[in-house]
Amino acid sequence: MSTSFVLTVQCPSTRGIVAAVSTFLADYGCNIRDSAQFDDRQTGNFFMRTSFDSETGADLETLRESFQAVAERFEMEWAFHDSSRKMKVLLMVSSFGHCLNDLLYRWRIGALPIEVTGVVSNHMTYQKVVVNHDLPFHHIKVTKENKPKAEAELLEIVEESGTELVVLARYMQVLSGALCEKMSGRIINIHHSFLPSFKGARPYQQAHERGVKLIGATAHFVTTDLDEGPIIEQDTARVTHAQSVDDYVAIGRDVEAQVLARAIHAVIHRRVFMNGSRTVVFPASPGGFASERMG
Repeated sequence: MSTSFVLTVQCPSTRGIVAAVSTFLADYGCNIRDSAQFDDRQTGNFFMRTSFDSETGADLETLRESFQAVAERFEMEWAFHDSSRKMKVLLMVSSFGHCLNDLLYRWRIGALPIEVTGVVSNHMTYQKVVVNHDLPFHHIKVTKENKPKAEAELLEIVEESGTELVVLARYMQVLSGALCEKMSGRIINIHHSFLPSFKGARPYQQAHERGVKLIGATAHFVTTDLDEGPIIEQDTARVTHAQSVDDYVAIGRDVEAQVLARAIHAVIHRRVFMNGSRTVVFPASPGGFASERMG
């Protein structure tokens, strides 16, 4: 019986990387299912994601130990991942529950293959919803006075649960720079974005007053620059002058939920690479989300 793995690689661009990886996998009895690579000529960085089956029983420990020589030769940052192992994800929410409810539904029906370690909120609004899903609910009240203590409590939850990814599913508290740096590349956020962009209170009201024709959402990594982290996923929806502010809100929330779910899919399947202030996001395999779930 074969075992499925994913190898992720990023390193300085040079000749022979793909050949070296392919030869290594072939020598260890592995069959490549799909592979994607990108050579960024502007930065000189090379990125590669390879999904493969180990048909001769080579395990992760063997592959990792044996790959060291290849990795050192090309100065790689690399990792092997077991495709059957679900990433541990902590969800965070405030008063708007559309993204949380959408993610919990996708998780419950198996459309989002993650291990939810719990839900953190600065409000009690969704405690019952979370408990009804048999998940831990953590209420952490946040004020200006207790913010360091609240973030320390959050980090304790992350560490004790083994959380690998934190998802801000419309969590409205600004995280400190220290927390963002400590968990760099491990926190993603969903942000309402418009053309043009409206920040602050009542963004949909602002968009309606300006008569915009497109509203949308952006999922991005959280950094010390508020709402300006590397972008993972975006989408828009067309609106017209005949629609109300409430229509904008409803459409916007649908887009937010879809964009956030797609971003999580990309991250948990190791398709996202940090590339300075940008990201490299490889597309899903030809079979789409369904094949990734089976992977």
